[in-house]
Amino acid sequence: MAVPKKKTSRARRNQRRAHHAITGPGLVACPNCGQPHVQHRVCPECGYYKGRTVVAVEDI
Repeated sequence: MAVPKKKTSRARRNQRRAHHAITGPGLVACPNCGQPHVQHRVCPECGYYKGRTVVAVEDI
């Protein structure tokens, strides 16, 4: 079994983990209503996607 010869320093370990941070979802503004929604998904506010209404949204 492979065993490391030297201890990995805290600085080297943390540099490796520098890109592990969690990022939020990619939100864009809906061209129809202007509300933020996840990219490449139907807008939950108005049901608009790719220039047309895909889902009929009921008013609450």
